[in-house]
Amino acid sequence: MERGEDRHPDLLPGAAVVDRAERVSPGAPVRARAGAVRAAVGRGLAKATGQALGPYQSAVVRIGFSATWLLFLLREFPNRRELYGPDGPWSWQLAERLIDSNRAFTVLMWSDSTLWFEIVYALALGSAALLLLGWRTRATSVLFMVGVLSLQNRSVFMGDGGDNVIHLMALYLVLTRCAQVWSLDARRAARTGSASTGAAGPVLWVLLGLVLPYAAFTDAVSTGWLAVFATLWVVQGLWWMVERYEPDGEGRATLDVIADLVHNAGLLVIMVEVCLIYATAGWYKIQGSRWQDGTALYYPLGLDYFTPWPALSGLLAASGTLVMLLTYGTVMVQVAFPFTLFNRRIKNVLLCVMMLEHAGIAVLLGLPFFSLAMIAADAVFLPTVFLVWLGARARALRERAGGSADRAADAEPSPPPQERECAPAPAP
Repeated sequence: MERGEDRHPDLLPGAAVVDRAERVSPGAPVRARAGAVRAAVGRGLAKATGQALGPYQSAVVRIGFSATWLLFLLREFPNRRELYGPDGPWSWQLAERLIDSNRAFTVLMWSDSTLWFEIVYALALGSAALLLLGWRTRATSVLFMVGVLSLQNRSVFMGDGGDNVIHLMALYLVLTRCAQVWSLDARRAARTGSASTGAAGPVLWVLLGLVLPYAAFTDAVSTGWLAVFATLWVVQGLWWMVERYEPDGEGRATLDVIADLVHNAGLLVIMVEVCLIYATAGWYKIQGSRWQDGTALYYPLGLDYFTPWPALSGLLAASGTLVMLLTYGTVMVQVAFPFTLFNRRIKNVLLCVMMLEHAGIAVLLGLPFFSLAMIAADAVFLPTVFLVWLGARARALRERAGGSADRAADAEPSPPPQERECAPAPAP
């Protein structure tokens, strides 16, 4: 007589467990992966809304672009009226016709007087210097953008690739919290607990607010730009009121979350913009016959306009092998850079190569401000460890110059050289 187990083996307890496990197993990995994805997305959202990422990178971008624009304006100060003012070949009437068609923003079209031009040029100089120092950056970043757009849109044919990059970054910097470190605002916040302490900020924003009614009633600014400036003005007023009357409340926490999210989005846009610049430049070069045969860099080295050092340019142009290597190397680095962002070591190597390349362009081709603008844009990808070390070295040099290091050495003996080499660099 057969036992029940032999007749119905599928009804055994062990078989039931195995069968149930086989039925459950196909969906378990999917659910596990979905849970991991949800957890990763949650962590990403918490990080994006919980803090302003890249404080050192945004500070470097702020310092780099404001310094580039400031140096450019100072160098062209004797020629300012020919470049952007009433004495230029691009007359006020031609600029008015163009701006009526493209609706570009520039306050220089509010008047054709020389005095107004000088005021706007002085505003551009002052805002660049203040943004470089990081003083009241919420206001000075807007003034910096106004100065850049006003001058560049007044004479659109006076710029080059570097001016285009400054134009874009002036817009993006308004969105970022770029004064968290290495700024007067950061020092004020560390000393008083708030970067908005003092009457200078509110007074500056009140003065800026007085311009809005004029722009609205005279139709000096398009509706879109008027909405942008009005929004910035209202948000800043709201921020000042919350900091003054509810510094630790929910309103301040909500504004911090929104500001961090906008900052992180702006920083991401800057990174994407840099990648697009290099990708498009590299792929367009690939299509050129001179880049394909490796001779593209030879021709600008023979133009008087791009040879500030004729002997050095002639020496480089005389070596066909070196010209070919530099031509092909330029294309490969520009095309490959966006794809190396996921590998930190390769990215850092290519970043150094591109910065050296732009330094070479500044020297060989006489394009210093284009090179400075591109190096400032590249700096958004610099590793935080390097920037912290750089800030520590700059702080040490500043203290040494002021005599603080000597007083500290008298108060406490310095460690031996071996210990100093192994000691970690202090945070700035």
